[in-house]
Amino acid sequence: MSLFAKLFGGKSKTKTAPEAEAETYNGFRITPAPQSDAEGYRIGAMIEKEIDGEVKRHTLLRADVVRSLEEAQAFSLRKAKQVIDEQGERIFR
Repeated sequence: MSLFAKLFGGKSKTKTAPEAEAETYNGFRITPAPQSDAEGYRIGAMIEKEIDGEVKRHTLLRADVVRSLEEAQAFSLRKAKQVIDEQGERIFR
């Protein structure tokens, strides 16, 4: 947060929750990254894969909100796996 935002009370509306353990799935690395929301945690994850010597990244962020951080991390992993199964490397386009 910038100095002016701190001085004048500005706050970020969403914050990223503490990072969870990364998991490898079908050659992709998935790191759950749910974001704090007024109602709980918004589903999110970072999906990475090394292609031709370059690490490609895709940020997954869903509108779904769940109450607990643990539930959000588990749901984020499931959703990321579903996206990988459906789209494969096309998610990096």
